[in-house]
Amino acid sequence: MSPRQKVLIVDDEPDIRELLEITLGRMKLDTYSARNAGEALILLQREAFDLCLTDMRLPDGSGLELVQHIQQRYPQVPVAMITAYGSLDTAINALKAGAFDFLTKPVDLTRLRELVTSALLLPAPGSAIDRRLLGDSPPMRDLRKQIDKLARSQAPVYISGESGSGKERVARLIHERGPRASQPFVPVNCGAIPTELMESEFFGHRKGSFSGAIEDKPGLFQAAHGGTLFLDEVADLPLPMQVKLLRAIQEKAVRSVGGQQEVVVDVRILCATHKDLGAEVAAERFRQDLYYRLNVIELRVPPLRERRDDIEPLASHVLKRLAADTGQPAATLHPNALEVLKSYRFPGNVRELENMLERAHTLCDNQQIEPSDLRLAEGNCAAEAGVPDLTQIDNLEAYLENVERQLLLQALEETRWNRTAAAQRLNLSFRSMRYRLKKLGLD
Repeated sequence: MSPRQKVLIVDDEPDIRELLEITLGRMKLDTYSARNAGEALILLQREAFDLCLTDMRLPDGSGLELVQHIQQRYPQVPVAMITAYGSLDTAINALKAGAFDFLTKPVDLTRLRELVTSALLLPAPGSAIDRRLLGDSPPMRDLRKQIDKLARSQAPVYISGESGSGKERVARLIHERGPRASQPFVPVNCGAIPTELMESEFFGHRKGSFSGAIEDKPGLFQAAHGGTLFLDEVADLPLPMQVKLLRAIQEKAVRSVGGQQEVVVDVRILCATHKDLGAEVAAERFRQDLYYRLNVIELRVPPLRERRDDIEPLASHVLKRLAADTGQPAATLHPNALEVLKSYRFPGNVRELENMLERAHTLCDNQQIEPSDLRLAEGNCAAEAGVPDLTQIDNLEAYLENVERQLLLQALEETRWNRTAAAQRLNLSFRSMRYRLKKLGLD
């Protein structure tokens, strides 16, 4: 039996350390934790690590300094930075210093597992594209073929599709299967950046260029140099920023806020939105000239309701993963529960299916998921349900709970699961957001 791989976790927050330890432990990895840079340096001398996850801010230094130290002394160890939301500048600096990738807080466990799997090259059945885009329905076979073709191209791609359908996964696959795979893939949610910070985030700024600019900061374009910049929810960009983005794409150069000279950048642009970008152009909310620059090739990701034959293999995959994570036998779907899933519209798509099964896996008895464990109101289980037939709803509380769940999921998807931004979209306080997520089993 080969020895288990070792991961060093560096974070001064006990809750974060515990979350990472539990998640990685379920992946059959050995974890060692440090509360600060000093403890991390001691552990690095004692143990041979396969991966390091470090927080950006440490009590006795910075995660960036630790990244630089590991790159100098232990260059074979990939390092991922954990940053707070809004700290993209530090994440960019970490990538430039040699970090493998970065995560933002609150940590998305699905994204964490993907990062660790990629960093450690953990074995998994099939090719990467099959692992991450499950399903053998005709729409998925067509999507795989298109991804293979587009990966070889350098043309801008507009990825359209509903929230939760997997647009960022498609963008990552286009990047990973192309000639830029060894260079950075930089995703950015355009709807989650405050308007007043957009220019600085995209193009960087010089020290002293505005109040709070205490040092030079590179932007997202510079971070993605040589690689791919993925603009998620691009339709949320305000018109003034659209003008500046268009110029950067046309000139292949950017000028930082307060800077005097333009810097040449080489990036491939991929973008996505759950909105109809053509309709946004017609409504004059999106510039037509930018639309034509971004929409050189359109790639549509099908919603889950258009590939219902994939629901069974997707559910089986999710339940096996949950079993591996918890160290328990895999739960099975009762045939009636599977039929309920196949008849459900899934407004939240694959992400909603994953959340639904995780909750049902916890609630079910004897490792079998019954229809009642799915907690779906009958009125929402028609294949193409629009407004439900209220006479058919025998549990109003469950129905309203499900409506609330879909609204929360949509807001979370649109903000890349940033809870603060999602709460703002729904006009909720952060405390109310946390309560509702916990009540609905989405916490």
